[in-house]
Amino acid sequence: MTVTAPTTTDWLACPGCTALVYRKRFRRALGVCPECGHHSRVGAAERTAQLLDEGSRVPVDLPSPPEDPLEFTDLRPYAERLREARRSTGMEDALLLSTGTVRGRPVVLCVLDFSFMGGSLGTAMGEGIARAADLALETRTPLVLVTASGGARMQEGILSLLQMAKTAQALAALDRAGVLTVSLVTDPTFGGVAASFATLADVIVAEPGARMGFAGPRVIAQTLGRELPEGFQTAEFLLSKGMVDDVRPRSELRAVLAGLLGGGEPAPPPPDGPAPLLRDPAGLPERDAWESVGIARHEDRPTTLDYVHRVLDGFHELHGDRIAGDCPAIVGGMGSLDGRTVMVIGHQKGHTTRERVARNFGMPTPDGYRKAARLMRLAAKLGIPVLTLVDTPGAYPGPEAEERGQAVAIAESIRLMSQLPVPTVSVVTGEGGSGGALALGVADRVLCLSSAVYSVISPEGCAAILWRDGAMARQAASALRLDARELLRMGAVDAVVPEPGAGAHTDPAAAARALHGALRAALAELAGSTPSELLERRRRRFRDIGHNQIRRSAR
Repeated sequence: MTVTAPTTTDWLACPGCTALVYRKRFRRALGVCPECGHHSRVGAAERTAQLLDEGSRVPVDLPSPPEDPLEFTDLRPYAERLREARRSTGMEDALLLSTGTVRGRPVVLCVLDFSFMGGSLGTAMGEGIARAADLALETRTPLVLVTASGGARMQEGILSLLQMAKTAQALAALDRAGVLTVSLVTDPTFGGVAASFATLADVIVAEPGARMGFAGPRVIAQTLGRELPEGFQTAEFLLSKGMVDDVRPRSELRAVLAGLLGGGEPAPPPPDGPAPLLRDPAGLPERDAWESVGIARHEDRPTTLDYVHRVLDGFHELHGDRIAGDCPAIVGGMGSLDGRTVMVIGHQKGHTTRERVARNFGMPTPDGYRKAARLMRLAAKLGIPVLTLVDTPGAYPGPEAEERGQAVAIAESIRLMSQLPVPTVSVVTGEGGSGGALALGVADRVLCLSSAVYSVISPEGCAAILWRDGAMARQAASALRLDARELLRMGAVDAVVPEPGAGAHTDPAAAARALHGALRAALAELAGSTPSELLERRRRRFRDIGHNQIRRSAR
């Protein structure tokens, strides 16, 4: 038997680490180097095949691009450059438009190809993106954009620049209609594409190492005359600065997309049996308020992410405020509660000292509240309920938070929650500390776990200010009436969720089951309500807080 030795054409050098990789293995890895993880550029046809279910693709014709609207010539005539790009790629322009399915979920898919004149945005691409948005709007199908571009096409002058406005308008129409948009950022994505449709999507997922920005790093470095930070404009850098929702390897993109595209019918009514919510204060035992504070702060008490992973299916965490950062003290994302897509947002403390420090002990910065607000607006656009889990000693009190507008961020979050046109349920799962808690607590149904506390200030803070003695915290806790029984009696919460044993930390699984039942019951109560009904009842609920107590005192 004759064995054929591999030839040099069977191997390729990784563009990232220069290691030799067997070509077939490289192809099976979707163009990702098995040695260093470098994600090589992929053509539009190959990328489309990677994302869509086999056999589901239906090509959508693009408009015929103008041959040379400016009769532009640099070192070569533009018309000649176009002919060469079409000949080498087999494409009419730098965009491939298709419909199809991703794990059975329908999408309109636009894929840019960097090998066609650097994936530059010209009139043909702009019209193609606009037509894709029209198709998504007409069929109410999510629009997925895979970007790879050096920017606007200079050879088409002002006409290419104005495509940024055209594509932005097209995505705005999908915002008004409540159609989901997802951007998959690949390397590189710069200029007019980054400053229009690539960053206007509801969810932005980037491949590892993908670079994105308005001005390229070389231009920035030359203009400023200084070196740029390590990893500047890479996906990982952008994630840390709150500009993208996630960074995922190419092998996971289909699964990520399928999870984001998944919908669901409203949850069925709760089964017959004992109500998972306690509404009568008499049904709760009297408890020392300071004891409740200790349980609410227990380091083993379940966190938002602990509950989310037990209660929701297919949770996908989203990151960033799209302005300045990604506060780790607030987490949020979409998942499925009994088959119904919901947006969950909550404070996150962690358990170990290292986790708590990394999460800022659950004390959010303005970036966190603005991230929460972004996710709330996305939920409103998609028409899905918002669930918030409250567990914070309060908003972060540092000077940098004040410099970035802590008070404004909290106020805007409170106002936004009061106006959301979708069902909202808030649960105080641990500490509900001051305005930092209320920023996530303006809901149609406000619940609390039976060992949770909710107060205008911490007992220690109250004792230090009014008693002028921090050692009086126990007395302050009692005076503040911050435990679940008193909260229910005063109408600050609508119902209490019983905890197992001596507290949720003693049996997290049972606590999660109780929370699941409570969320299910609360959403069932809100089912069928119109947005106007939700808004009016929510307004009345908070308008009556305190007013009812005043009337009772007058009698």
